[in-house]
Amino acid sequence: MAQQTEEHRRGRLNRQRVLQAAVSLADEVGIDELSMRRLGQELGVVAMALYKHVANKEELLDGMVEEIISEIDPAVIDPAAGGEDWKNAVRLRVLSARAVLQRHRWARQVLESRTNQTPAVLGYMDSFIAMFLAGGFSVDLTHHVMHAMGSRIWGFTQELFDDSAGPGGGTGGEMSPEAQAAVFEEMAARYPNILQVATAASHDEGSVVGRGCDDQFEFEFALDLLLDGFERLHRQGWTSRQAKKAQAKGS
Repeated sequence: MAQQTEEHRRGRLNRQRVLQAAVSLADEVGIDELSMRRLGQELGVVAMALYKHVANKEELLDGMVEEIISEIDPAVIDPAAGGEDWKNAVRLRVLSARAVLQRHRWARQVLESRTNQTPAVLGYMDSFIAMFLAGGFSVDLTHHVMHAMGSRIWGFTQELFDDSAGPGGGTGGEMSPEAQAAVFEEMAARYPNILQVATAASHDEGSVVGRGCDDQFEFEFALDLLLDGFERLHRQGWTSRQAKKAQAKGS
């Protein structure tokens, strides 16, 4: 009877509950501190009980990716717009993905570490491609568009300027004002153009998904440039060199 009461208190354990608890725990303590043992403690069960629902830590991480994908706004194209709404739909989807990664700061690290293309990941990519195809893009153009989008479909990009390491580019630790001034002076002498661009503007505190200066403005700036470029190529009926060669061989 006592055992039944304890099971009722904990609630019935299932895969979704395990994954949701893992996401919440990673939000709280970070992905590096997440372990099967700690997750079991969070759920009030022994770690071995979790293996009935996820085979191992890697499957747990894949499942956590599933959970965050489910939080991304579908941002489907309005049929009444006749395909012209693709640009807005793509933009909303990307910015929704970015907002999800800002809520779950560990997610970028996990996404970059995944080697298996799970059904959830493949489904997300497939639906992303579908927005361009529904907008009238050729398969050829869509292929190259997806390459250009890269990790932006997940709401992040690799950073060019790493502000987190300071002007020394990775010296570690806090530098004194004198040491910092010396580094700036050396940078100005050796790499004046990099220093001028890297220090051209300040960036909002807490707006970075990863490290560096990829704040919301910079992200949206690059995204809009890409979308405008895709729109121009689409209107021009652009075809890649490879596709033209294939068409010539087939004719």
